[in-house]
Amino acid sequence: MKPVVMDIESSGLDRISCGIWQIGAVDLNNPKNVFLEEGRIDDEDEVEEDALKVIGKTEEELRDGGKQSQKELISSFFAWMNKRPMRNLLCQNPQFDIAFIEIKAKKYGLKKAMQHRAFDLHSIAQTIYKKIHGKFKTREAKDTKGKESDMNLTNILEFCGIPDKRVFLDTKGKVHKGNPHNALEDCKLTGECFSRIIYGKNLFPEYSKYKIPEHLKEEVK
Repeated sequence: MKPVVMDIESSGLDRISCGIWQIGAVDLNNPKNVFLEEGRIDDEDEVEEDALKVIGKTEEELRDGGKQSQKELISSFFAWMNKRPMRNLLCQNPQFDIAFIEIKAKKYGLKKAMQHRAFDLHSIAQTIYKKIHGKFKTREAKDTKGKESDMNLTNILEFCGIPDKRVFLDTKGKVHKGNPHNALEDCKLTGECFSRIIYGKNLFPEYSKYKIPEHLKEEVK
């Protein structure tokens, strides 16, 4: 059995004060079985300017009264998850995405539908990177002296032979142009990297044009 890859798009990074407006998921046991829905954030939810730059939305769009509520969005995702053969999730940053959903679910009194343990693509990628290069991929920490992990999704994609065509903010806050973030696309990118790292295989047809690096093929032999 394989996990369900999941990603959220939110109005900011603060899991307490910000809201979720989009949830995407892909059942890796059947990659054609996907979930993608949007909702409106709650009236009290805050919106961070940096988040708007990444997702390509306006605050008005995130508060669109014509969309389902955030509670309905999460309830719909839980209903979808309840039908999956494996309830563990795969995320690039599970302590963000899963915690965000759990905090909102508790707010609404919803019973969560996923197992609390999750597969972290970041840790998986760092493990294989160290086997190949003899060290973890790190960078200088921004706010303290020392090092910190530099295995974000952009660098994992590069490690897996896939270009990152999404818009992103660098460590200095500079905006790099690209496609606005979308939860389903991020799920597919995460799932594709997981498949290449663990199985040495392409998963989604749209990424088949990018060759799997030989170092990944060697690791699964």
